[in-house]
Amino acid sequence: MILERMAGIRAQAVVVWQRARGQFVRLPATARVMLGLFLLAALLMALHTAFSGKDASLRLKVQHSLRSAQLSVWVDGDLTYSESLVGITKRKFGLIPEVQGSLSKTILVTPGTHQIKVQIDSDGNSRENTISGDFVHDRQRTLSVNANRTNVSLNWQATAAVGSDSSPSSIAWFSRYAGTLMMTVAGSIISALTGFALKELPKQIVSRQGAAPKAASD
Repeated sequence: MILERMAGIRAQAVVVWQRARGQFVRLPATARVMLGLFLLAALLMALHTAFSGKDASLRLKVQHSLRSAQLSVWVDGDLTYSESLVGITKRKFGLIPEVQGSLSKTILVTPGTHQIKVQIDSDGNSRENTISGDFVHDRQRTLSVNANRTNVSLNWQATAAVGSDSSPSSIAWFSRYAGTLMMTVAGSIISALTGFALKELPKQIVSRQGAAPKAASD
């Protein structure tokens, strides 16, 4: 039963392909070129979307000495994560009371260079700090965040691989420049198609309007 269905699907696909091929062949050469350029632009945009997906990650490791606070994280100016922080009172050396708290969170980001801003709000006070970092495909970067009543410090820890073992430098180069190149080429193709259409469309309209009276007179 399954084999029969697969055979039927293949037969239908062949029929559709033959019809599409026949219609494509009957198109004027100019229309075929325009269609090919349009499909190329669509392919480049699809590849750009695929490669610019959020397949890199930022891991936050927060250590703080606050009873309660609000953590907010911005990536390139966009609020990406927000969470409440709660500290527990412990006795240092068994005598001195000390508030301690921690949080670990992983945030997905796109490959490339990003500016990370961390803000801590507690007791009516706001403290923040900013750091920049490079992210590559299928890899994770860990940001150590230490916060107290007066300061927020940010430090990058060693980069850890979470996926492929490809060279970080080559992947970073591709992630950073290939997407821009694809979009530039796609934009150029779309601009050329738009200019061609604006140039040729009036000619087609005029030719059809001129052909209509001739057909009527005949």
